[in-house]
Amino acid sequence: MLQSLKQFYGDELGALDGGIGRVKDFYLDDRQWMVRYFVLDTGSWLPGRLVLIPPHAVEGICHASNCLFVKLTRQQVEDSPAISTHKPVSRQYEEKYFQYYQWPSYWEGGGMWAATGLGVAPRALFIPREQRDRPFVADESDDPHLRSAKALAGYQIQTDEGAIGHVTDFIIDDQCWAIRHLVVETGHWFWGKEIVISPKDIDRISWEEAKVFVNVTKETIMDAKEYKKPRMIYHETRESDEQKVTEANNEHRSITIAKEEI
Repeated sequence: MLQSLKQFYGDELGALDGGIGRVKDFYLDDRQWMVRYFVLDTGSWLPGRLVLIPPHAVEGICHASNCLFVKLTRQQVEDSPAISTHKPVSRQYEEKYFQYYQWPSYWEGGGMWAATGLGVAPRALFIPREQRDRPFVADESDDPHLRSAKALAGYQIQTDEGAIGHVTDFIIDDQCWAIRHLVVETGHWFWGKEIVISPKDIDRISWEEAKVFVNVTKETIMDAKEYKKPRMIYHETRESDEQKVTEANNEHRSITIAKEEI
């Protein structure tokens, strides 16, 4: 079934023995165009920690309770690798950039940045020109094809004739978590129609320029049929959500036990 990726943001994740947090982001593979990881915000359970969950761990989706179920225990999630072991391209480049200028990074605090994440950057140290002109060298652990879905949302779509719009969402197949389409809003930021393009139409993605370069013409995109949004499932009150999630978790555990007995 085709789903809007944006629709899953904030959904609860239920393990075999209880809730484990909410979906904060997705990491995508821009070569195979697959969802590589869910980025899970564990909330008060593991304060200040983000966890990566592979999509093949998802056992079921309950749209009525805005909940996804994973075939993992809470202990398995707690023992999972730190999110810092897998960083999307945007964070890989940001880290190299700040290391290059020997600036403290805004995500590590230190009082150098405003609450908006912008603020006033610290003064750069003097670096010889030959070092400044040296290109960044990727670490062995870097993944040039790992992208944050939230970071990609807003990237401009660039044709040979110029920019044509920006990415707003991704349409995925929730059976295999493959990305079937990118949703693009044409025109300006506050008006225009939404259309979809295939990952096959993408030549490359530039983090530095925040652009997605496509191999189709501007006319083809403008003439594309308007994308009709699927019905969104909105979250109700937190109390209602928790009650639904508890009931869904109990059902999830019952089904799992039944499968094991069989």
